[in-house]
Amino acid sequence: MADKNRQDGRRPHILVCDPIHEAGLTMLQEQMDVAIKTNLSQEEMLAIVHEYDGIVVENRTQITADIIDHALNLRLIGRAGSGFDNIDVEYAQEKEVAVLNCPDANTLAVAEHTMGLLLSLARRLPHAYTSMMAGKWDVSQLIGTGLSGKTLGIVGFGRIGREVAIRAEAFGMKLIVNEPSITPELRLQENIQRVDLDELLVKADFISLHVPLRTETRHIIGAEQLTRMKRTAYLINTARGGLIDEAALLEALADGRIAGAALDVFQAAPQPNRALIEHPRVIATPRIAASTDDAHLAASIMLAEQIIEFFQEVEVSTVLPLRVVPMEKVVPHEHFDQKRVDRLAGRLEDDGLLGNPPVVIESEDGRYIVLDGATRTTAMKQLGYKHGIVQVISTEDGLGLHTWYHVICKIRVNELLALLHTLPDIAMQETDIERAADEMFEYGGLCYIQTIDNRVFLIYPAQGVNRLEALNQFTEAYIDAAGHVDRTLNSNILSLKNEYEALAAVVIFPEYTVNQVMQATLSSGRLFPAGITRFIIPGRILRLNADLSVLKSDKTLREKNRWLHEMLVEKQGKGGIRFYGEPVYLLDE
Repeated sequence: MADKNRQDGRRPHILVCDPIHEAGLTMLQEQMDVAIKTNLSQEEMLAIVHEYDGIVVENRTQITADIIDHALNLRLIGRAGSGFDNIDVEYAQEKEVAVLNCPDANTLAVAEHTMGLLLSLARRLPHAYTSMMAGKWDVSQLIGTGLSGKTLGIVGFGRIGREVAIRAEAFGMKLIVNEPSITPELRLQENIQRVDLDELLVKADFISLHVPLRTETRHIIGAEQLTRMKRTAYLINTARGGLIDEAALLEALADGRIAGAALDVFQAAPQPNRALIEHPRVIATPRIAASTDDAHLAASIMLAEQIIEFFQEVEVSTVLPLRVVPMEKVVPHEHFDQKRVDRLAGRLEDDGLLGNPPVVIESEDGRYIVLDGATRTTAMKQLGYKHGIVQVISTEDGLGLHTWYHVICKIRVNELLALLHTLPDIAMQETDIERAADEMFEYGGLCYIQTIDNRVFLIYPAQGVNRLEALNQFTEAYIDAAGHVDRTLNSNILSLKNEYEALAAVVIFPEYTVNQVMQATLSSGRLFPAGITRFIIPGRILRLNADLSVLKSDKTLREKNRWLHEMLVEKQGKGGIRFYGEPVYLLDE
């Protein structure tokens, strides 16, 4: 394979094998030499693929190991959609070929189609339509079922599963989820119960599948699972055809063991089992869940942006792990103080230099989660910077995470407790200090608070309230009300009393993991309160003093990365990069 960082002066050559939206094509054609050749046979692909640096597919063209072997210049494969069913991802990665997709582009389209099928099953809409077209008025034969109060079982709680849950909850449905791992999204969703698959099958009135097709999920719904379902239950599949044993499903429908099914995907497409799709209790659609104008447009634009960024980007990690990235992809994980943002924005404008770049960790979907530097990130966005410099680290670099505790001062204890009791999103339960930590863990508390007079209260989210929303309301309340709130790693109330004048209480938060913070930020879209997480960052880069006028210029991302690379090489050559291994105390300016 060609070197990813090869710079031979020519525009990248891109082969588009499946139709994508014109908007994405136009973006690619402005930056690259694009050849559109659809409906190629395997032999035709093998004959020409060596000419291209990138391949774009949707879901028809199969990118096999043989094609990758013949693609001598290939650096990237992009799919204008979610999933990688038609791409040999493992072999591509082995050959150092990047594989990109657009997992968010069709999320809403599939979730909406799922709800459409669910409603169609519940109210027998296709049967009502065909009956009317046949000149009938069979009202008594078309009695449906309501959704409010019914239980929806969601198998798989990824992007689409979560969007389906949001829409089903709006209809008043109860939600249960089968998800192998206890993800942060599930921890933060009080209204959703996590159950094993057997329990979901027994309890659910509607079951919707949203898992990828793997060895362990093939025929996840078979004869045995179908026998556990209610006779009045409905099965919906908008994910992958191989998740259901279609022969077993057809038999269950014939025997009346389930009420019906709605299917958008099939084991044999585009020629599915006719007996199944023509069954009177089946609603079938030809894999159109993701087929909306909005989804096709979004997928083409998302993919084009990723491909353009890939070929523009210059890696600089040979000098330091710094990179110029689009600011729209830099996402803080915690709230920020707007006053501090405004002050820093003013200093950045006055100085014209970026001293300490934000520290980020790169997610699988290409976003950069800010571990340290939320104020700087927000200030640069506020100032309109399209690009910014970040320090990219990984969990393999020795990254750690501690939790700050909050010291509350200059407020009377009774006033503080009275304030907290008025907060609608939290519940408080008095306990004692010996049991507080264990009970917080055991019962899923947000934190606990110990007052100067040794009263201890566990803090929980109120019924039905999101955990992060409750936590933010709780911390904002005492930060606004108290005369002073400080961060500490000390939880001993006696020693804190000697350290802080007018101490009222200390708030003890649980220890979070890096993965929990990442997942909560990426999946829920909610932020942690400021001043709780404390990342231990090895090799923190300080005093970069990069010229902000370059970042604000109209130069391309590639040109800015080249400028950053050359600046670091020059500093290194002059001995201007020094590494200090010892921990330090930093006094804010």
